[in-house]
Amino acid sequence: MNPKKFIESNKDRLLNELFELLRIPSISADPAYNSDVQACAEAISGHMSKLGLDQVEIFKTNGHPIVYGECLIDPNLPTVLVYGHYDVQPADPIDLWHQDPFEPVIKTTEIHPEGAIFARGACDDKGQMFMHFKAFEVMKDAGEIPCNIKFMIEGEEEVGSMNLEPFISEHKEKLACDTILISDTGMIANDTPSITTGLRGLSYVEVEVTGPNRDLHSGLYGGAVANPLNILAKMVAGLHDEKGKITVNGFYDGVEIVSLEERALMAQAPFTQEAFNASIQIPAPLGEDGYTTSERTSIRPALDVNGMWGGYIGEGAKTVIPSKAYAKISMRLVPGQDPADITEKFTKHFKAIAPKSVSVKVTPHHGGLPYVTHASNPAYKSASKAYEKTFGKAALPVRSGGSIPIVALFEQILGAKSILMGFGLDSDAIHSPNEHFGVFNYFKGIETIPYFYKFYAEQHSS
Repeated sequence: MNPKKFIESNKDRLLNELFELLRIPSISADPAYNSDVQACAEAISGHMSKLGLDQVEIFKTNGHPIVYGECLIDPNLPTVLVYGHYDVQPADPIDLWHQDPFEPVIKTTEIHPEGAIFARGACDDKGQMFMHFKAFEVMKDAGEIPCNIKFMIEGEEEVGSMNLEPFISEHKEKLACDTILISDTGMIANDTPSITTGLRGLSYVEVEVTGPNRDLHSGLYGGAVANPLNILAKMVAGLHDEKGKITVNGFYDGVEIVSLEERALMAQAPFTQEAFNASIQIPAPLGEDGYTTSERTSIRPALDVNGMWGGYIGEGAKTVIPSKAYAKISMRLVPGQDPADITEKFTKHFKAIAPKSVSVKVTPHHGGLPYVTHASNPAYKSASKAYEKTFGKAALPVRSGGSIPIVALFEQILGAKSILMGFGLDSDAIHSPNEHFGVFNYFKGIETIPYFYKFYAEQHSS
């Protein structure tokens, strides 16, 4: 098996096939694009069939379809389930894109001197998902498929994967596996490979503060009645204390305390506070006392207001006291925290700190459990060896601040750990205008993934 030689011989085709997929605006959040989401599912199914996978099928759900295909070689070999998603975020705001977000182009950048693919979904997740199809093609071309491989590609990850749990529960036998392989994360840098060993969980809520029964004239009523916007601002400000700790009662109950040894290992990842500040143009960081920026965004929980609104925000002036004020709040969770428990604690706390002059409503949205895997996991060891084979250096274990709720879901239902082999970079602008994915990263994924299967099969037989 020689992935590098295969890539060199097929570079243009490997890029063009991905470009065709990127041209489909499979935006799962907007019903106006439902036909495009369906078209993308059919394109994925077509690629699976072309690869020679068996049992290729598009499964209908109550939302967007899930595409499945498999290659079962030998029941005595380990089975790997590959998960990815073909849906993408909306491209808005369109005017901030340097080109049509659904017409991919390759442009050089400082980080990607060999070029990067600019398009919505280039990194999240079409480019990274498609690497697995092409890695399978590498192995098939060489006549070396060392594991049983199953592919499950969904179309609702960007809207919470609401129909994935019932699908997995209904098809547990079909999806049975020894490990799950996912590329929907990133690595530290192109010269510093890493494996994501932890993800934060999530509790997402919307709050509504109500005062008077209608918007009031601020001259006639100002100073005599509660202004929901003023009160909401004060309540939100009180969710952190002066040391950056979250004040929700019981919020830290059961939070995993990461050992000094693991924190020291995490600290080996290249990071400078100055570069971090410059990358997002902030004068200084802010967070919980006693932890570094890297730790605050990975092994510690967080609470952030994602949006806040109410009253008049149009042109000119309108002197009103609004009847209602709203905010959306996300809480990132770490091992030892349960999203349902945290949502309940937040709801109780937020209502308790409200003055009697207003009423408060808390509406839970979606959530997900945190996730951790360890370096002792055979699949982790196989992934680490694969990176070392192609990058010439060992991959560093890192914990991500992001959330992929389905990872914990897989472990709960299928009883299998996930290995997160991401090849994107933090600078790839996923979910933002001008999302991109390095050509180097795309090809490096295709080169590296086949070795994961090789080493995983060897681990299984030893």
